[in-house]
Amino acid sequence: MEGNRRHVVIVGGGISGLAAAWFLRQGGGERVRVTVLESGPRIGGKLRTSEVAGVSVDEGAESMLARRPEGKDLARAVGLGGDLVAPGTTQAAIYSRGALRAMPKGQVMGVPGDLTELARSGLVSPGGLIRVPLDQVLPATLVRSDVSVASYIRARMGSEVVERLIEPLLGGVYAGRSDRLSLEATMPRIATAARSERSLLGAVREIVRETPKDAGPVFTSLRGGLGGLPEAVAKASGADIRTGVTVRELRRTPYGWQLVTGPVPRPETLEADAVIVATPATSSARLLKDEVPKAAAELARIEYSSMAIVTLAYPVSAFPSPPTGSGYLVPPVEGRVVKAATFSSVKWPHLTEADPSVLLVRCSIGRVGEEHLLQRDDAELVAVAMAEMSEVMGVRGLPLDSRVSRWGGSLPQYNVGHLDRVARVRAAVAVEPALAVCGAAYDGLGVPACVSTARTAAARILDHLATQGE
Repeated sequence: MEGNRRHVVIVGGGISGLAAAWFLRQGGGERVRVTVLESGPRIGGKLRTSEVAGVSVDEGAESMLARRPEGKDLARAVGLGGDLVAPGTTQAAIYSRGALRAMPKGQVMGVPGDLTELARSGLVSPGGLIRVPLDQVLPATLVRSDVSVASYIRARMGSEVVERLIEPLLGGVYAGRSDRLSLEATMPRIATAARSERSLLGAVREIVRETPKDAGPVFTSLRGGLGGLPEAVAKASGADIRTGVTVRELRRTPYGWQLVTGPVPRPETLEADAVIVATPATSSARLLKDEVPKAAAELARIEYSSMAIVTLAYPVSAFPSPPTGSGYLVPPVEGRVVKAATFSSVKWPHLTEADPSVLLVRCSIGRVGEEHLLQRDDAELVAVAMAEMSEVMGVRGLPLDSRVSRWGGSLPQYNVGHLDRVARVRAAVAVEPALAVCGAAYDGLGVPACVSTARTAAARILDHLATQGE
């Protein structure tokens, strides 16, 4: 404690840790001194921008859900409200059976609810299409506990719906596989229906009917890229931000916590009244293994996937006809290296302001089990992305510029049992009153979900500090 100020240390300088620092400042004011320790050379985690062909473009997450308020509210609170932008289009396609096909209307996370739209899309074969309506006459598929996405939807609608619709959507969000991902954690509305409705088709139709038609854009971003959010949050938090500092050990003391940092031969220590651990699950497990072993054991079971994003800048004239949709997803069954392509300049029209003659494309590579693809060097990955644009979009010539962004072990996998695992982590942490956790490993990968966990963690610490008196 410094005078009557309480010292809170946050381990992890991604958006979760920085948001926690901001919430601590808002709730604790000058009574709380906040230090953020980040092991890497920069803050922001998976939020980062850099220039491609002179345009500032996100390297990691490029949007956040607009229908969840936490991300937008934080951006506004730190002075970026005027920079929030809506996409020009979110009409995506799926590359299936050798062609780009429009995503059918009336679907929820790829689960179809309109058979006419599904047939019109051509995504599944005639045999696959005939299988889907059997959902309406089959006996109920009993779901008494968490199951994989694939096992439930395959039982109701057949394998082709899983392979051609579900897999590309989940691969785009989680870089995961539907036969391992949790239905409860990744498709909560579908999971609710699975417990109460016999027909999945009917349940999806009801979900679509209940979704407000005037809810506004699904996604939002920042004019300069989401990579600008961490710096603004850090500045607004007033926290002491330290990069290049690795926390090697966390020890409980009679007065709070002691953090051991620095190189092994000459470690340094830092005293704190409370600690928020905002690192990926693997790092959090290492930090908590001695003092909160039950939480550490659960966190260590959370797997992570790796991916790379290749951003290409083409002259618009390189395309036989300019793309009109936001991009497309690719099912694993197609056997292609690129799992998704985003036409960034179409999705985010503000990117064309600097030079309307340039069209930016973002190609994503890597799912769970495809780590070997990421062993290729940058030049090879760029060549793969170029070949994708040539084969699928008919692009001619070379890009004006390119960039490869690698995200090793970056996406937590919400596998079957994830929600129960998270509940056990939080139950174990709850025994330690001056400790909280937050981040993408818990309740969602997107910025709003991360901010929500940060707010909860900060509130827990502030409540604890309040019980300790001034």
